[in-house]
Amino acid sequence: MDQRTELSEFLRSRRARLQPAEVGLTPYGGRRRVPGLRREELAQLAGVSVAYYTRLEQGHGQNVSTAVLDAIADALRLTSAERDHLTHLVRPSVKKTRPCRPARPQRVRPSMQHLMDSMENTPAYVVGRRLDIIAWNRLACALLGDFDAMPAGQRNLAWQIFLEPATRELYTEWEKKAADVVAFLRLDAGRCPEDPHLAALVGELSVKSPEFRSLWAAHNVEDKGFGVKKLHHPVVGPLTLSYETLVLPADQDQKLITYHAEPGSPSAESLRILASWAMESSDL
Repeated sequence: MDQRTELSEFLRSRRARLQPAEVGLTPYGGRRRVPGLRREELAQLAGVSVAYYTRLEQGHGQNVSTAVLDAIADALRLTSAERDHLTHLVRPSVKKTRPCRPARPQRVRPSMQHLMDSMENTPAYVVGRRLDIIAWNRLACALLGDFDAMPAGQRNLAWQIFLEPATRELYTEWEKKAADVVAFLRLDAGRCPEDPHLAALVGELSVKSPEFRSLWAAHNVEDKGFGVKKLHHPVVGPLTLSYETLVLPADQDQKLITYHAEPGSPSAESLRILASWAMESSDL
């Protein structure tokens, strides 16, 4: 993915979502031909010349100072994840303090796998670069899909969400889940745009899924954190589960995701039943 194009499209998309009244400006000029702020208005908010900002939005960010970048981020009201993404796009050399190695196999430490295996009542899995699912425990397979049986190319969170019908049916709020997944993937693309496997994944999803293609074009970015997901499991029915995301210290590209239910809730009982079912199935 071309870094200059990504920077240009990201800045335009963030500018388009703001209206002059939202940021305390009187609308500039006459009839507006494009949504959101004009370049002149954004430059005024950031305290830079129109020519300077225009050059940045055209993808020329090599010499922009940290102070100016912060001012533009403030003017665009960027979130923390969006600020990180902008920095990666403007200064790709910064991300190379941890080089991207797309050809290197992604593996978790054996002790991490042992830890997940010991969590018999907690679905847990690890995602790596480009949202590849690289490790899991038995209950994660029972809850989210049989990762052991999947071809390696399909063992990816984005691929599952957009191209696997059973996964689409699993998430009660599929549209929200899909938007979140694309935002995570876009953030990863900014960190390592030269990854050919990521480019291939984005290409496949763009061709096969109109929903992915539309969400990818929006340039939204978000980091994975914590929250609540509502599922409808084919074995135990409705589930409301909280999830937590932990970055693994040995590899910052790996994240451990766990699911749990509120103690004493119907979902907790359903998760217990699912764990028993998973154990019985594995013993057959």
